[in-house]
Amino acid sequence: MNKPVIIFFLVFLIFVSCKKDKEVEQYAEDFNYTAISVNGASNGFNYSNLTGSPVIRLAFSAPLAKGSLSSGIVFKDNQGKLIEVDYSLEEGNRIVVLKAAKSLFSFSKYTIEAGDKLMSEAGGRLRTPFTLTLVTSLDPADKFPRISDEELLTLVQRQTFKYFWDFGHPVSGMARERDSSGDIVTTGGTGFGVMAIITAIHRGFVTREEGLARIQKITTFLKNKAQRFHGAFPHWLNGNTGAVQPFSTKDNGADLVETSLLMQGLLTARQYFNGAGQEADLRNDINNLWNAVEWSWFRKDNGNALYWHWSPDYNWDMNLPVRGWNEALITYVLAASSSSHAIPKSVYENGWANNSSFRNGNTYFGVQLPLGPAMGGPLFFSHYSFMGINPLGLSDTYANYETQNKAHAQINYQYCKSNPKGFYGYGPDCWGLTASDDINGYKAHEPTNDNGVISPTAALSSFPYTPEESMKALKFFYYKLGDKVWKEYGFVDAFSLHEPWFASSFLAIDQGPIIVMIENYRSGLLWNLFMSCPEVKTGMRTLGFSSPRL
Repeated sequence: MNKPVIIFFLVFLIFVSCKKDKEVEQYAEDFNYTAISVNGASNGFNYSNLTGSPVIRLAFSAPLAKGSLSSGIVFKDNQGKLIEVDYSLEEGNRIVVLKAAKSLFSFSKYTIEAGDKLMSEAGGRLRTPFTLTLVTSLDPADKFPRISDEELLTLVQRQTFKYFWDFGHPVSGMARERDSSGDIVTTGGTGFGVMAIITAIHRGFVTREEGLARIQKITTFLKNKAQRFHGAFPHWLNGNTGAVQPFSTKDNGADLVETSLLMQGLLTARQYFNGAGQEADLRNDINNLWNAVEWSWFRKDNGNALYWHWSPDYNWDMNLPVRGWNEALITYVLAASSSSHAIPKSVYENGWANNSSFRNGNTYFGVQLPLGPAMGGPLFFSHYSFMGINPLGLSDTYANYETQNKAHAQINYQYCKSNPKGFYGYGPDCWGLTASDDINGYKAHEPTNDNGVISPTAALSSFPYTPEESMKALKFFYYKLGDKVWKEYGFVDAFSLHEPWFASSFLAIDQGPIIVMIENYRSGLLWNLFMSCPEVKTGMRTLGFSSPRL
């Protein structure tokens, strides 16, 4: 080997050796985290149920360069907005202490990202970037000034009423299905809305003349534009045209249960508007709608049960008999009360009661439940039919309905209070499981189908059954969670403190019972009106009901 080649080879070896030594030296200067804690607790990368001012301590294997902290450790909210942070260094600059400059919002998710822009004093970089997830819990401060219980009940009724009044469909006057439904209006929800309007007149939110005009607008639309099938209305309608808006492919015709919820409201209005002139015209329109419903035709070939659906395209293909225990007792009561198309008692006994198969009799949390599924099912079972039917002192062969509904609500309350699944937030002030919007769509929440979602309508519409427990829930929802759940139309449809998650939606079938059942608790107004219907008295006696009001 000649001399120039040897020199080149030696230079090359020196270069490679130096480069390798430099890489080792650089690698040695890089550093990593050694410990993480939030408020003194170490729980990996996820921390929940935090106060609004958590203290985060991050320990590293090398002293940190103070100038790199703001770019190397980034605090963000759930929308990616930067949170202003106060940084300090301890123990030879190996520990950084972070605190948000302002208190964090309650029930909110935040992240802290430590990345490769974080530098050591020696110029090394963070070897393994990481992200912390922080979830805050309840801020116990009141969100609104304290007012009397009566003032609070009135406020809730007034604010919730806006859903039906300010947001009522401009053409039909009917209730939109939900706040994002556009022209889709709901039959049953409109029945609730009519009862809400009567409550609003009673409470002075609108005048009698204003309420009359709105209900007349609704009945005129129902009479002249809305599609009907053997006198029954579909679940949904187009609020402009009155055409059916299919609820599902085969559910594009009559919905007898939704029709019964609508008629419950209209008959209540008929009893309320007892004057001459326009009030008499309204009564006539309601009677025409009421008498046109062919309740007995929905026995499906004169059978011993009422059927929920009929379609002009699919006939009885839905094949869903209306059997208890659920929200549809009102359907059999009105079918028996019809002056034109009544059903006999045998249809109630074989169809609704299904030969007593809906009896329960078991005890849950020390409370015996006469009827229905295990632990009662979703609470709307005790609301929808009983917005008009007064359960107090009401009984028949199968149950005492005051006992039934109070037991149902009390079991629901006791379940949430005991909180067997350990969901954060459940307790004596935060309870109520029923059908509502959910984190993943829509869900019939109940003790046997519970995923941590509370629906305000559940506890608030139970005021007649659990007044003390419902008032505690109302105060918690309003004063403690008000910044999250109290909006332009009252309380949002649902929330989970466990996730946390808060719906932004409002549904007619959930807002309506809040107004009406609070009023039934306060004055019995809607109960008294509906139960004053002579046809209802006759129909309920036919079915074997007894009550001081019959």
